[in-house]
Amino acid sequence: SVWLRAIGARWAAAAMTTDFLETSIRYQYAIKSGVVLDAFKQPSGGGGASSSRAAAAAPSAGAAPAATQGETVTHVGGDSFSKNQKELQELCKRRFFYRQAFDIYGGVAGFFTFGPPGCAMKNNLIRQWRQHFVIEENLLEVEDTCIMQHAVLKASGHVDRFNDFMVKDTGDESKFYRADKLLEEIMDEKMKAADLTEDQRKEYTIVRNQADAYSREEIGALFKKYGIKAPETGNELSDPYEFNLMFPTPIGPGGYMQGYLRPETAQGIFLNYKFCCEQNANRLPFGCAQVGKAFRNEIAPRAGLTRQREFTQAEIEFFVNPKSKEHAKFKNVEGLTLTFFHANEQLAGKDPVRCTMGDAYKNGVLKSQILGYFLARTFLFLRSVGVKEEHIRFRQHLPTEMAHYAADCWDAEVFCSLGWLEIVGHADRSAFDLTAHSKAAKVDLSYKEVLEKPIEQEVYLLTKPAGIAIMKAFGKDGRAVKASIEALPQSELEKIATTSSPATVEVEGKSFEVKPELMSFEKKKEKISVNAFTPGVIEPSFGIDRILTVVLEHAYYARPKDESGDDKQTRGVLSLSAVIAPYKCTLLPLDQRIARHEKYLALSGTFKRELSVLGLSYTIDESGATIGRRYARNDELGIPFAVTFDFTTLEDSTVTMRERDSMEQIRLPLSEAADLIRNLCIGDATWANASPKYKTT
Repeated sequence: SVWLRAIGARWAAAAMTTDFLETSIRYQYAIKSGVVLDAFKQPSGGGGASSSRAAAAAPSAGAAPAATQGETVTHVGGDSFSKNQKELQELCKRRFFYRQAFDIYGGVAGFFTFGPPGCAMKNNLIRQWRQHFVIEENLLEVEDTCIMQHAVLKASGHVDRFNDFMVKDTGDESKFYRADKLLEEIMDEKMKAADLTEDQRKEYTIVRNQADAYSREEIGALFKKYGIKAPETGNELSDPYEFNLMFPTPIGPGGYMQGYLRPETAQGIFLNYKFCCEQNANRLPFGCAQVGKAFRNEIAPRAGLTRQREFTQAEIEFFVNPKSKEHAKFKNVEGLTLTFFHANEQLAGKDPVRCTMGDAYKNGVLKSQILGYFLARTFLFLRSVGVKEEHIRFRQHLPTEMAHYAADCWDAEVFCSLGWLEIVGHADRSAFDLTAHSKAAKVDLSYKEVLEKPIEQEVYLLTKPAGIAIMKAFGKDGRAVKASIEALPQSELEKIATTSSPATVEVEGKSFEVKPELMSFEKKKEKISVNAFTPGVIEPSFGIDRILTVVLEHAYYARPKDESGDDKQTRGVLSLSAVIAPYKCTLLPLDQRIARHEKYLALSGTFKRELSVLGLSYTIDESGATIGRRYARNDELGIPFAVTFDFTTLEDSTVTMRERDSMEQIRLPLSEAADLIRNLCIGDATWANASPKYKTT
């Protein structure tokens, strides 16, 4: 309509500076008006095949304009991700990047099998993660079990609190929905309405932002307020109720020991903190990493790899003195500009803000340099593997969303066909985990810091008469109760002594409350040469499969079809960074005459050995298809370089090398090809710098 066109044109001219709206109303107007659609489109090309460092340094053509310091950011674009989604899914299935597990039996939701290119790409992504974090940050790495005993997950809180709210279709009890995700989807749909008012837009945005932070009663009230029904049938939904996401499994032939498939890799690190600290010469701070499978019995798994029941995590637990918030290398990243979506902006329905790391810390957006440093390192990692930086933001958890023990939490979110998708979580977990395991296992997990100079401090000690009174009051448990009180931290003893409050202690699984009249304390001065404290933890947690998903979406584009040819299939290209491309090059004989020639067999055999020695994976396509069709096949796999053997190769041992994204070709001696590919893949050379040295074809 004329009205829609006028609104769309006015909003496009406004340079997208109004309030944040995840499912952009402006974009919906633009779609319907048609005249301003180009203003919202993303470039079709990817980030380049050669050096990931070089690709990361150059901004993408057509990217959203950079915001000035402190300027609010309204996200635009991303339409190409939704438009290309069907083609990309078809490509991934046809070329077997991944597909539903147990496919020949009909499959089961939430489980996927990675095929050869997907497995290679995922391994390369993990290898890059290890290089970027484990190697460059000098982390320790462990590999713990996938099955964990009940006591571990009881202490960590997973047995009691690892729940999502679920609703079910009252007319078809085989249909279940995760309440917060369904609420988000309903808000997204409401925000697409053409007659949406500003007050409604703000209301729906705030509700969506807080969807996973509501209590059971609050989310139930919202379902009633908005009249939310079962999406598939329109039936009434049940009231929300808790559902524990862990997979239980018995341990041992008798099945008497309760276990669970681990819901995260983090707990295996906490359990081994003591031993890792010893390996680090008992020094803080230090970090420990683990990569492996985690398992969650998702209520409604869907959206491909983004919500699975079995998935791969890569987690870091960085152990620190809880009183120290500074990081020695923060100065290296303080000039880096990121997009921050602070809790205050979310609650007010406002836009994210772009500013430097230094300003974010100085202005109190970030509470800790250590946490901020890992946000920056995460951004650089995501950029290095091909995530487009204009589609990355860091969203702070809302106060009601944050765990009770957490000091601060930020998610790295990436815009894709599903909207903003959380792919990395960053949490300041304080000392909760080590304290919980220390108490449950009755093992001292405190850090002993030897002071350069002993200090004198006042301590609270249980008096001898009070100790006798406690032992008499609790009979056979008295001695253990007395010892438990004496072992309490000084902060708790001071609270008991100064407020006359009771003390609650556990002895062999039984809880005892000691009344204040039984306890009396005396203050004494002691010389302290060792400062004991439980380390705090900064945790970056990476969803490898989710990162893989957004990398594929950001890398995919379709080349225009050749009108003169008979190829009816979309010419899809995965413009993957060479760092994570499943194969670094493909070997192609020009035709079957070359493929059968003795010299080709000898030269290609030597070349394959050279590639293997350099650690470069490759494919060979000796089929009878045309060379153009074979190039297209390998472009679909994201292979950055193709080496073609032709009749000239048989004469002078030179080959042509084609670069995927530009489709440019150069001719060079075969003896130089392997080294050049390696240099291009690791970033020691770029195609733009290397190609002029050789003859183009």
